[in-house]
Amino acid sequence: MSVVEEIRATSDTLLTAQAPKKPANLGQIIRWTVLFLGGILMVMPIVYMLSTSLKWPHEVYNVNLWPEEPTLENYTFVLEDGRFYGWMINSTVIAIITTISNVMFDSLVGYTLCKFRFPGRYIIFIAILSTLMIPTEMLVIPWYLMSQQFGWLDTYWGIMFPGLMTAFGTFLMKQFFETVPDDFIEAARIDGMNELQIWWTVAMPLVRPALAALAIFVFLGNWTAFIWPLIVTNSWDMYTLPVGLSTFGDEADVAWELIMTGAAISTIPTLMVFMIFQRFIIQGVAMAGLKG
Repeated sequence: MSVVEEIRATSDTLLTAQAPKKPANLGQIIRWTVLFLGGILMVMPIVYMLSTSLKWPHEVYNVNLWPEEPTLENYTFVLEDGRFYGWMINSTVIAIITTISNVMFDSLVGYTLCKFRFPGRYIIFIAILSTLMIPTEMLVIPWYLMSQQFGWLDTYWGIMFPGLMTAFGTFLMKQFFETVPDDFIEAARIDGMNELQIWWTVAMPLVRPALAALAIFVFLGNWTAFIWPLIVTNSWDMYTLPVGLSTFGDEADVAWELIMTGAAISTIPTLMVFMIFQRFIIQGVAMAGLKG
């Protein structure tokens, strides 16, 4: 008997010898039913967005979920509007630069607060965390005055500077760096590495799940940001995608079909980011379970 046949025979034996599955009990049926209904509720806004993007203007306010006469005219109009590509480029540039900045600087500050022993580090950490209690609406006026004084109004820098570093990212990275054994750090120091080399080559690879989670949160937060870009920008050329989509309308009417079409297109980059980084998060959860 060949090796392939032996493998097939062994697999068939294991399948036939497998114990029959137990029937689901009432508790499992209830849990799966609740999860199924919750999944439907989560998906319905996306379904409504897609269905509205396929409707004619006179069908938008109909109670029917699916359009009577589906059309792609809304997608053609949005994609042929040259402003849409400019808004998407603005959002992409801002989201990517802000994400890279947060991943680098938040992890560096978190590593410093975690692995260095110096007077006042707990006070600094508490001061950073205390900023989380300040509502964003209270910071808009100081941000605007600062942007006006430095000439940052209607610029990329003016949109990005409030989010280049975040207290949440610093807290998240510090907590994950706590799981990195100090023995690894000391061994790298004995080998002659400087602190930046230790941070980059030793500590950072061990906290990749946290970096992936932080990148997703920051990218999505800046991609969907509306209030601050609306306040700090004045020209159409500097609008981000959410701000630009809000202009599809006038005082008398709002073109919801065009807004939903733009929103449907704008979800593609966010799905791509999640698909790229989700495996790192799943890998981190699995590794945490094995360590426990």
